[in-house]
Amino acid sequence: MSEQQQPRQPTAEEIEALPYRPCVGLMLLNDAGQVFVAQRVDVRGDNWQMPQGGIDPGETPRKAALRELKEEIGTDAAEILAESRHWHYYDLPPYLVPRVWGGKYRGQTQRWFALHFLGDDEDIDLEAHHPEFKAWCWADLERLPQMIVPFKRDVYDKVIAEFHPVVERLRRGHRE
Repeated sequence: MSEQQQPRQPTAEEIEALPYRPCVGLMLLNDAGQVFVAQRVDVRGDNWQMPQGGIDPGETPRKAALRELKEEIGTDAAEILAESRHWHYYDLPPYLVPRVWGGKYRGQTQRWFALHFLGDDEDIDLEAHHPEFKAWCWADLERLPQMIVPFKRDVYDKVIAEFHPVVERLRRGHRE
């Protein structure tokens, strides 16, 4: 067994001084108003998440949303229905800070998008790019808070509340 050097745990003050990583979050909805969630390949346990990813320099959040969708699930067959009114923030647990994103960020600031999936389930290919997920499913909106890792739940609760009217319109067959 080779010894790997563990990254130094930063102090609370060092973590607080770190910036947030600019990111998009994607609530992908099927025709029934269910939400796409997936299990990350690098996380143990029964924790699920909606797709999300960083915004590249010079990229708008809308463009990042469609790019991330294609990279993470293999298709961008979706239309944007709504964009969150403001940015949502979450902090990583302190033990994760030195292990994620090279220790450069304390967490993420996310602009969220609700999207209507226009493809077929067969279009979803988790291995189309560098795989981030090992499994996926469609879940009811109400189940999401129990499925998500605890440190992201506050953001998910806010996103669910904001996009709930969009989900209800889709469930009733209206996309506008």
